[in-house]
Amino acid sequence: MRMTSAVLAAFVAASAFAAPDAPVKERALPRVVKKDGRFALFVDDAPYLMLGAQTHNSSAWPAMLPKVWPAMEYLNVNTVETPVYWEQIEPRPGQFDFKVVDALLAGARQHRVRLVLLWFGTWKNGSQHYMPEWMKLAPDRYPHMVDKNGHAVDSPSPYATASLEADKKAFAAFMRHLKEADPQRTVIMVQVENEPGTWGSVRDYSPAAQKLFEAPAPPEVLAAMQVKSVAPSPNWQDAFGPEAEVCFHAWSVAKYVGQVAAAGKAVYPLPLYANAALRDPIKPGAPGSYESGGPTDNVLSIWKVAAPALDVLAPDIYVNDPVAYQKVLELYHRDDNALFVPETGGPAGNARFFFSALGLQAIGYSPFGMDYTRNRPASEASQPREEFLTPWAQNYRLIGPMQREIARLNFEGKLQAVAEQKGQVTDTLKFGPWNAVVSYGPGRRGSAAGNPEPKGRLLVAQLKDNQFLVAGYFCRVDFFPAGTEQQRKSQQIVQGTGQIPSALIDGKWQHRQFLRVEEGTFENGVFKFLRIWNGDETDWGLNFGAEPLVLRVSVATY
Repeated sequence: MRMTSAVLAAFVAASAFAAPDAPVKERALPRVVKKDGRFALFVDDAPYLMLGAQTHNSSAWPAMLPKVWPAMEYLNVNTVETPVYWEQIEPRPGQFDFKVVDALLAGARQHRVRLVLLWFGTWKNGSQHYMPEWMKLAPDRYPHMVDKNGHAVDSPSPYATASLEADKKAFAAFMRHLKEADPQRTVIMVQVENEPGTWGSVRDYSPAAQKLFEAPAPPEVLAAMQVKSVAPSPNWQDAFGPEAEVCFHAWSVAKYVGQVAAAGKAVYPLPLYANAALRDPIKPGAPGSYESGGPTDNVLSIWKVAAPALDVLAPDIYVNDPVAYQKVLELYHRDDNALFVPETGGPAGNARFFFSALGLQAIGYSPFGMDYTRNRPASEASQPREEFLTPWAQNYRLIGPMQREIARLNFEGKLQAVAEQKGQVTDTLKFGPWNAVVSYGPGRRGSAAGNPEPKGRLLVAQLKDNQFLVAGYFCRVDFFPAGTEQQRKSQQIVQGTGQIPSALIDGKWQHRQFLRVEEGTFENGVFKFLRIWNGDETDWGLNFGAEPLVLRVSVATY
C-alpha cells in the first residue's frame, strides 16, 4: 500500500511514542546545548522549541487526566508540564509507587506530546506541603525553618540533613524509574523542587544556620558575585551588607537543591531546572518583601555556583506590567543561562510575550493552569470552556507546524521577534542590508496607530540574504534597505506616506521591491506553497490579522 505524506507523518509520530510494552529502541538523550552564545534544547538530536502548557497542581492524578488531554489538544502544545508528588511516590519510607508517573507517560505517548515533570519535593512555593506524611509528623527529625524570634516557619530548613538525604534518595529513585520506563524520551526535562525559598522570614535563624552566617562566605560565591573586600575572608554580613541575609539564604537553598539535582542526574542525566517566584524587576522591594532563597534575578550567580547540576534557572512570570514582563525575560536571558519560561499567566494580552521570549532565543514557554479541571464561576457558565485558553492557543497554532524550523533558525541566530508595547507603535528588526519595520494596529497606507489593547506580535527569520520567513498577528511589516543613521531619516519620512520604502545609500536612492510574497504552510518541516500575494496585498506592507498566517518573502532593490 502506498502511503500519503499525511499517513506517513502520522505513522512516524505514533512510532516515536510507542506503547510502553512494545520493543522500543532507546532514543537520544535530551540536552541543553550552547553554541556561539546561543542556547537550544536538543530533543532527538535537533533543536526543539517547547510549546508548553502547565496543568493545575492537582491535575496529574489519573482520574483528572481526561480533563487535561483535551485542553492540550486544543492548545496545540508539543509539551505538557505537570507535577509528580513526593507524598504519593513514597507513602512509606523507602517504598516507592510510580503509578501516577506511569499514567502520565502512557497518556503523553497516546496523545503524542512530550512531558516536563515537576518534582514537588522538599519545596513547593516555599513550603514543605508535598513532603510525605511520615516526614510531616516528625518535625524534630525533618525540621522547619526558625525565624528571628525562634518560631517555626511554614518552610523547610535547608540545613535539615535528614530531609536532604530523604529527598536525594526519593528523587534518585524517581529518575531511575524514568530511565527504565521511558526509553522513548517522552520526558525531556525535569524541574527540581518548585519555587524553592521562603515566605515570612528572610532566612533560617537556627543555631546551625547562624553559625554558618557568621563564618566566612565561600570564595566561589564572592567571585561569582564580584565582591571585593578589604578583609581576606569576609563573613556574609561584611561581604554583602544589606543583602547579606538574602545572599546567604540563596546559597543555603541552592546548595540543598543542587545536591538533590546531582543525585538524580547521576542516575539519569536529563536536563534539570529550578524555577523562581520573582521579585519586582523594576523596583525590587527590600529583603523579606519577596520569596527569599530562590533563584531570583539578584542571586542567579550564587545559584549557578552552588547548584551546577541544574542546567537552567527559570522565571515564573505573573506580572501584569508589560515593561516588567519584558525586563524579566531580559534578566534571565544570560550568557550562562538559557531563557525558559516554565510558568506564566495574567491577562490575555500577556500571551503576546511568547514572541518577546522567542526574540531572546527562548527554548520554551508554558502558560499555567491550562486544563479543564478548574471550577468555573457562575459568571462564566455560558462561555465556551476553551475561551480562557484561546489567546495562548493562537501562538501555538501558528508556530506548531513549523516548530522545528523556528527552533533551528533561532539557534542559528537568524530569527528575531517582537511583541507590541503600549505607546510604541513600531519596532525595527535589523537583518544586515534590510530592516524589517513592524507597525501595530489599524492603519492606512502603511501608517501605524497601535492596537486599542496591545496584542500585536511578529517574528521574522532570515532564510537567505534577501528572503525572509514572516509570521504573526495584528500588525503589519515592510522591508527597508538599510542605510546609515542619517540616511534612515528618509525611511521615517517615507513611512506612512504610501511611498515605496527607500533609503539613500552611497549617494543613491535604493527602493524596495517585493520579488515574491508567498503564503504557505509547513508540512513535515517543509514550506508548502499556497498562493502569491501582490497588488493591494503588498502595496502598503504585509498585513497580519487574527488568523494564523505564514509568508515567505523575497525582496530586492532598484
